[in-house]
Amino acid sequence: MRVLVVEDEEQMADAIARGLRLNAMAVDVAYDGQEALDLASYIDYSVIVLDRDLPAVHGDDVCRELMSRSRIIMLTAAGQLHDRVDGLTLGADDYLVKPFAFAELVARVRTLARRTDRGEAPVLERAGIRLDPARRTVTRDGADVGLNRKEFDVLHELLRAGGKLLTSIELRRKVWDEYADGGTGVLRVTLTSLRRKLGTPAVIENVPGRGYRL
Repeated sequence: MRVLVVEDEEQMADAIARGLRLNAMAVDVAYDGQEALDLASYIDYSVIVLDRDLPAVHGDDVCRELMSRSRIIMLTAAGQLHDRVDGLTLGADDYLVKPFAFAELVARVRTLARRTDRGEAPVLERAGIRLDPARRTVTRDGADVGLNRKEFDVLHELLRAGGKLLTSIELRRKVWDEYADGGTGVLRVTLTSLRRKLGTPAVIENVPGRGYRL
């Protein structure tokens, strides 16, 4: 799951990002609205945690621009009913007022992430592999396959691609955030472990110089 935190109070933004990373999410941070738009122009985010009162580009305008591409939870100090209604009317999927309980933010982000792919089946199947994103379970030919969170996320992206090639850069952007050690070596190790756990015959193909597909 890739999450973008957009908050101009840097300490709060960094604290939210650290907490979400501890809950197995890949998180990027933007400190103003323009930076958020720039990041979202080349990275697909499942959920955007968006402060409403932002410099450079107002949070309302960021919401209008990105609401068709990501689920958005507005995070703001404005707690009046009309403020919440305004935020949801703009296109936000959820609204959380500061101060908030961090456990509630995590729960809301996860709930929105499960609804990110509006047209995607909740369970993905290909080549005898069955992946359930909601329960985070994987089976192959009916047998359980135990994966760590990065192996699961890589397999999820390969299944979502439907047999199309994903480059190393695309996989790293989708699974690792900009602060994680998601270089080519780490991706290669993750794929090697994933192939071993999925067993034979091998289903993940490496097309040299181009990428990977399932």
